[in-house]
Parts: sequence; structure tokens; C-alpha cells
Amino acid sequence: MIEDLWYKNAIIYSLDLETFMDVNSDGTGDFEGLARRLDYLHALGVDTIWLAPFQPTPNKDNGYDISDYYGVDPRHGSSGNFVEFMHQANKRGIKVIIDLVVNHTSDQHPWFQDARSSKDAKHRDWYVWSEEKPSDWDEGMVFPGVQKATWTYDKKAKAYYFHRFYEFQPDLNMDNPEVRAEIQRIMGFWLELGVAGFRVDAVPFILESPAPGKAKPTMNFEYLREMRRFLQWRRGDAVLLGEANVLPEENQKYFGHEGDGIQLMFNFYVNQHAFYALASADTEPLAKALESTKELFFTAQWAQFLRNHDELDLGRLTEKQRQKVFSRFGPDKNMQLYDRGIRRRLSPMLGNRQQVELAYSLMFSLPGTPVIRYGDEIGMGDDLSLNERDAVRTPMQWSSDPQAGFSRADKLVHPVIDEGPYAYDHVNVENQRRDPGSLLNWMTSLIRLRKECPEIGWGKWKLLKTGYSEVLGICYSWKGNSLVVLHNFNEKAYEIVLNLNQGPGEKLIDLMKNYEGEADSKGNQHITIEAYGYRWFRTGDLSYQMFGDDSEKP
Repeated sequence: MIEDLWYKNAIIYSLDLETFMDVNSDGTGDFEGLARRLDYLHALGVDTIWLAPFQPTPNKDNGYDISDYYGVDPRHGSSGNFVEFMHQANKRGIKVIIDLVVNHTSDQHPWFQDARSSKDAKHRDWYVWSEEKPSDWDEGMVFPGVQKATWTYDKKAKAYYFHRFYEFQPDLNMDNPEVRAEIQRIMGFWLELGVAGFRVDAVPFILESPAPGKAKPTMNFEYLREMRRFLQWRRGDAVLLGEANVLPEENQKYFGHEGDGIQLMFNFYVNQHAFYALASADTEPLAKALESTKELFFTAQWAQFLRNHDELDLGRLTEKQRQKVFSRFGPDKNMQLYDRGIRRRLSPMLGNRQQVELAYSLMFSLPGTPVIRYGDEIGMGDDLSLNERDAVRTPMQWSSDPQAGFSRADKLVHPVIDEGPYAYDHVNVENQRRDPGSLLNWMTSLIRLRKECPEIGWGKWKLLKTGYSEVLGICYSWKGNSLVVLHNFNEKAYEIVLNLNQGPGEKLIDLMKNYEGEADSKGNQHITIEAYGYRWFRTGDLSYQMFGDDSEKP
């Protein structure tokens, strides 16, 4: 049955082992620590955990430089600790998806060390080489201003190797069938250990066939279909969650024209326009972004998010829009990164509880599956004294105990935030659990509300005319139930008149407050929405009024 697609109504929680919970007191988070915090995540309402890379690594790039795909870095425990954690997660009904980082390896990986040893080495063709210095050696960097090149000379190999990211992350040659077969073995290994799927890192770069001097690399979407076929042979309900910051006209290529690509993809396009709406109170570009990402095969789904472990990428906005977001949320040069993004956490960016609630209510109500970042449920801050993206990767703040209750070690993988309004003695889980009005308890209620509104994950949707560009309205219908959600991005209140083509006296039931509205004699609903306000309403079946019929999605 189509309802077996569990990811349609899931809540995904993104975390990095090294900064979540340390039990063995070495200053780095571990699987034993995460296992002890599963009851917290279960109580929060989370049903899916997305784990950042935890495999053996020199750790020059937050673990994304992997030196062994078939193990656990000793900093995080052993393979036995991983299996124990999986058992505990399964007992609580929590699924686990892990990062699949196969665009590149660490330069310390045995494959690369063998590849550079000679032209005849077994793994030579597992990477991308050029005997001559490519004309585009300093073009196409993912991290401009920090990264200097995409082709680097290796003295031992006597050739240049390609790396879309840092020079210590040589790209794998996906055109080599042996490489693709090995990737399937990696997937198969972790699927056997119980993971429910993979967050696929840097999907567009996995699919490209780079060649020295070429203006535009070939894109091989067949490789994505191969991965999907293998995944579903091994575990029918497993998913691929793709990281692909692409334009709307390219979306279908990643999802597959018949649903044979990835099942889930982060909606970077809507994310960036949501921040423009938060910065400007103008929702029209956001509405256009939603419409332009609307048409999906019925098994496909957007993953909606606000912040993640990287910078807030604003590269898809116009220059004028980007500057508006910069001036509102990252005015200092130290808050910006790679000439395109902001390296701050959500709460300090938005600056007040009202707008944090507005932002999260919006994200949870957008078409798709919500993804939240560890610590955002308590409003954690950032540390701009740390390098690049590490500013948003500080340890989880569990309590007002030393080192935020994260560890008993004196020196941590990253320092805790211990100064200012976001210091751990002000912002932590323990304090907020006891406070009925805390952000943590509000977020727990929001997650419960989202789980009770499967129309968002499953239903048809339509944007509503609210009469104000500052107020975004959306209506969902699924299986005889309808949902109306409104968000006011402005600092002033409005009265909204919605014509939902209802009969006189038909009701809108507020899902957050003890309120019921009735349609007037003309079928209009009159709704007051406060500054930075949000309203969620349940109502009768609007499928005919909104979509012209009462048929359901397949």
C-alpha cells in the first residue's frame, strides 16, 4: 500500500555523534552516549535519526574525509557499540539513516594510497587523474575563498588528481564500474546492520564525469537509478535522502521521471526563499518557489529544513535578495562564508522567540518531511570564533553542569558556549524540561501536531489568497480531511478574510488554541493573525472546493 511509505510522515533529527553526548569522558561524543539519549529523542517525538559520518577518518572535514567505509571511528566506539545503539533505537521505533559520502574519500584511504603508487596500481582508475595541468585547475570550487583549486599535483603519482572539495578529499571515479560496485557493497553492509537508508552527500558531484578542461561535465543519472535499484533489492522500505542544491527545472532528474531516483531531497530552493521572507516579510518569492517545486511523482518527497551542519546557502537568491538576508541575519563579515552564506544558528540569527516559532511552524507546515538540527529545539547559539562551519557545531547543551552536561572531560572536540545569552547555563535541556513555556516544550507540541496532520506529507496542496503579501496561506486535503495554515511574516497584525467556498456556519477548528471560527453568510472565514503569528486549522473536506474534485492522491 502507498501508506507504507514511512518517510511521508516522519520527523527527522539531524545530529553529529562527536558533539551530541560523551560517555567515556574523552571529550568526543560516542554511540554509548547517543544510546543513552534515545529516550529524550523519543519523548521529543523524533522517529528518524540522521547521523553524520562516524566511520574512521583523519577528521580534517568533520568526518566527511572517510578512510574506511566499513567501520566505526575509535573516537565514537566500536562496531559493537553501533549494533547496540541500533538495537536500542529499533526498540523505540526510531529509524536510523546514515551519511553516504562517496563523491570522495580521504587522501589517507588505502585506495588512494595504492592509486598514487603507480600507473598500473589496482586502484589507479578509482580516482580522476590528469598527466598535464588542467586549464580549469582553479575553477569550480565548492568552498570559494577557502579552497584554492580543484586539481592538485601529487608528486608520488606524477599526475594531477581531481577534488571537487578540499585537496585532502580526492574524488572517486564514478565512471568506473568497480567503484560503483564497491559503493553498493558499502550500502549493503550498513543495510545488513539495520539502517533505514542513506543521506547521500553531494549528489550532483557523484553523477558528474569530470574531465580536465571541460566546460561542463556529463551528468549520469543512471548511476542514481542503479543505487536506488540496489537499495530496494536489499531492503524494500529503505530510502535515499539526497543533498542536491539544484534549480527547480532539474528536480525531476534526481527524483526520477517514474519515481526511480531518490525518494527524498532537501528543498534548498524553498529554504533560501523562506529566509528571504523572514528577512523582508515579502512572501511572494517564497510562494513562487513552492509552486516551482510542486510537481513530484507520488513516491517522491521534499525534505524541508531551516538550518543544517553547513552554512545557510543563499546562492539561489538574486543579489538584491541575498543582501537583504545578509543585512538582517548576518550583517558582519565574520557571520558570512564562501561569499554566499551565513554561518549562524537559527536562534541568534532570528533574535527572538516569536520569529523562531514562526520559522519552525512554517517549516513543519511546508509540503514534505521536516528535518530539525540537534540543539535547535532548545534554541542553541553559535560560536563565531570557531573556523568556518564549526561555528554551528558546538556540543549539545544538556544541563548547567560543567561542559553543559555533554562530557566530564576538560578538553572537548569543540568548546561549549559558556558566555552570553546562549551560554549553556541559560540554554539547556534540563532547564527547559521543567518550564512549561520553554521552546523545548513548544517544539515537542509542534512535532506532535505535525504527526497528527498527515495531510502535509500525503495530501494535495494549494496556496491561498490572503490579501496580504506578508501572510502566506496554504491548504491541504487528504482522505476527506483538510488543513489550513497561515503565517504572518510582518511585525503588525492582520485580519484575514478567507473564502474557502464553505457553506454558512461551517467551522475552522484551531489546532493550537481553544477557538472555533464559523463561515459567514457568504462562506467567508474571518481570521485574526498577530504579528509574526501562525494559525493551524482543521476543517471539513475542501478537496472539491480547492481542487475541483474529491479524488485522492494515488
